[in-house]
Amino acid sequence: MPDIVLVHGLWYGAGSMALLGQRLESAGYHVRRFSYPTRKQDPESNAARLAEFCRRGGAGETHLLGHSLGGLLILLMLQREHDFTRELPAGRLVLLGSPLAGSQVARRISKTPGSRFLLGRSGPMLGAGLAFIPGDAWGDRACGMIAGTLALGMGRLSGALGGPSDGTVCTRETNSELLADRLEIPVTHTGLLFSAEVARQVAIFLSKGQFEHQGRAL
Repeated sequence: MPDIVLVHGLWYGAGSMALLGQRLESAGYHVRRFSYPTRKQDPESNAARLAEFCRRGGAGETHLLGHSLGGLLILLMLQREHDFTRELPAGRLVLLGSPLAGSQVARRISKTPGSRFLLGRSGPMLGAGLAFIPGDAWGDRACGMIAGTLALGMGRLSGALGGPSDGTVCTRETNSELLADRLEIPVTHTGLLFSAEVARQVAIFLSKGQFEHQGRAL
C-alpha cells in the first residue's frame, strides 16, 4: 500500500486533513499526517522536520500532498533537503491552493501591526511564494495543482483580490509552467480539504500523473 504524507496549511493542524485522509485511505493509500508549528517556527526548520517525518515511512511509494502553506513547505523540503529527498521512494506530489507565485493577501497582512501574530515566521515565504517545482531529474515526482474558484473566505477582508480566487489565494497565484497538470474546482480555500471531488481528483493524479478534465463531477 503506497504512503501519502499530508501537510496542513497556516493556522490549521493535522486534524484539518482528517476527512481528506479518510477518503484517500478508502482509495487504497496509507495516510500519514504531518503536524508542525506554522507561525512559531521558521520554514527551513519545519522543512527539516518534514524530511525526518518522511524518512520514517515505508520503502514503497511515498506521495506528498500539501494544502496552501503546506504545499510550499513540501517544495522547500525537496529543494533544501536535496540529498535526502533524492532517496525518497518514487511518488507524486499534489498541491491544494498553494500560492506558488506568492500571496497578495499575505503581503497585505505583513504591512499591518498584527502580522507577526497572524503570519508568524511563515509570512515571508507566503508573500514571496516558491518557484521551485521538481523537474524531470526527479523521476516520478510529478507535481499537480488543484485550485479553488469559490471566492468566499477571510482573505477578502484584506481587500479586493483582483481576479478569480478561492477567497484567500488568487487562482493566478497557483500557476506554474513547471506543473505536470493543474485543475480548478469551484470550492473555497478551506473547502479544498472537504470536497469529495478534490479527494477523487487527488487519487486520480497519484495513479495516473494527471487529473480527469472531462466528465468531472461537480
